[in-house]
Amino acid sequence: MEKVKFNNGKLRILQISDAQDMHWVRKTMLWMLENACEDLKPDLIVFTGDNILGNHLRDYRFSSKRKEMSREKEFEIMRTALAHIFDIPERRKIPFAVIYGNHDDMNSFTGDEQAEIIRSYKMNRGFENSGDLCGTYRLPVYSSDGEKQLLNLWMMNTAWHDKELDKCFSDITEKQVEWFKEESAQQKNANDGKAYPSLVFMHIPLKELNDFTQECSPEESTINFPGLNLKKKKGVFGHLHEPVTPVENDNGFYEEVKKDGGVMGIVSGHDHLNDFYGEKDGIKFVATPCASFRCYGNPHRGVRIFDIYESNPADFYTRTVYYKELCGDNIISDFRLFWDADEYEKKKFAVLGGLAAGAALIGGAAVLGKLLKK
Repeated sequence: MEKVKFNNGKLRILQISDAQDMHWVRKTMLWMLENACEDLKPDLIVFTGDNILGNHLRDYRFSSKRKEMSREKEFEIMRTALAHIFDIPERRKIPFAVIYGNHDDMNSFTGDEQAEIIRSYKMNRGFENSGDLCGTYRLPVYSSDGEKQLLNLWMMNTAWHDKELDKCFSDITEKQVEWFKEESAQQKNANDGKAYPSLVFMHIPLKELNDFTQECSPEESTINFPGLNLKKKKGVFGHLHEPVTPVENDNGFYEEVKKDGGVMGIVSGHDHLNDFYGEKDGIKFVATPCASFRCYGNPHRGVRIFDIYESNPADFYTRTVYYKELCGDNIISDFRLFWDADEYEKKKFAVLGGLAAGAALIGGAAVLGKLLKK
């Protein structure tokens, strides 16, 4: 597996979160992601979970009713769903890394079985762990000449579906925390006792992300949840449009992150409408919105970039790049947003119903006119 490296002194990471689609994919999302790769020219893409709607692989196309099918058939459907997004960097020869989200393994398969598909891609850079640590791993980043490690990217699995209990969990397990402690110690030993600068990527955020929001009056609230009024605190950048939904238990992971001393940012997805960041304990907490058009979102859906420079890898710049920045602010992008985005579903059917009624009225008037002439 080839190393991930800085490119002429700079590393640009493109984060894609909550693509959350199926084998019948919404084409507008793919258009947006293709444009993101073309325009933003990333050196690495990180998919931060909910890469597919794993719990809907057996659905009929126009219904949530479930089909009866073989396990082999469901696996091929999962492969097709994943291919829609992973074929983009594979075709463009852009290295990519993947973690799981709560929707990814809500199906018949284990994380390791799904990882078989991810590992089959030549541009995949990760997933060396298996079993309880599948989806949790460390990705080192090297200098432009490939000679020296400069950066660590920690990929943390935060969600899985227990097949026996038929229940979803959102934790960082004790085993993951022990793994992080051991890896952190080894990395320091290899770097003269210093931690490498690093970013942590995870699907479901830590509870500390709530520290960047505060209760407020209904007039000030930026979220549309009945009985709940929240806004960003001062010094927080971006948009808050839904409550933060954090992991249930991190088992001391955040304390270990602070002890590591090299983590400069903790990056999450999961909360589709949020794209803000703020700083706590010298660490930037970053929330990234969804890329999906099949699930709930808003006009702020898009992707996020991180720019890190080889001359100062202990700092980074980040921003969200929105759908209309990537696809144009024009009637075509407006129509495609309206047609493909789930939040317009009721309006879309109302328009289609109106058009159908209008067509029926015109047709009926034409028939009546012919009858009157007779």
